[in-house]
Amino acid sequence: MRRTSVVIADRHPVVLQGLRSVLGAESDFNIVASCGEAASCIEAIRTLTPDIAILDPAMPELVALTNPPADSLESSPTHLVFFTAAEDCDFVLSSAPEICSVVLKDVMPETLVRSLRQIANGRSLVPSASADQPVAREQATNSENALTALTVRERQIMRLVSEGLSNKEIGRRLSIADGTIKVHLHNIFQKLEISNRTALAALAISQNDRGAPQEKQPHSGLSPTGGLR
Repeated sequence: MRRTSVVIADRHPVVLQGLRSVLGAESDFNIVASCGEAASCIEAIRTLTPDIAILDPAMPELVALTNPPADSLESSPTHLVFFTAAEDCDFVLSSAPEICSVVLKDVMPETLVRSLRQIANGRSLVPSASADQPVAREQATNSENALTALTVRERQIMRLVSEGLSNKEIGRRLSIADGTIKVHLHNIFQKLEISNRTALAALAISQNDRGAPQEKQPHSGLSPTGGLR
């Protein structure tokens, strides 16, 4: 069985120990270097050419590896994976090129292992709105681009789904039939290439967190509390 070689680098010893513990328990991973500072990590990547390097984005020298020509490893077969806290995710995503992956530090160990296996098989992953379900970069980009194809009504339904409303509640809010809601949801799922309300809600919340403008709620003859105006 082929083993995936891994270099890990983080400023925090507890993170290094945790990664060694998680990956060391898997027979298909081989940690070839564990580094507490950037210089030794860069040297390990250059000399050992691991399949994957799990990096701390708080080490600016490691982020610089992705920006040629400064200390670039662009010709290296090593896939760079930035292991980051959720609050730093947007910064890392804006800095890391598409050849890199980003995994959040609050994922479950089994999710980390599963993600690294996908990366070893040639995929580039980024976090989804649900931190425990990373998705391929192209999938995330496609979903976001597809949002522009949604109609105003579909965007309204998407927002109400993210608020936890049922089809009946959405129908009452928008004054349309349950069957029409189902048709709209089917079309939304098709356009966004997702399969359920949970994924739709997560995507809507993600867009709101990024400052996407809210759709105006249509006038339905009801006050915000549900009573007649």
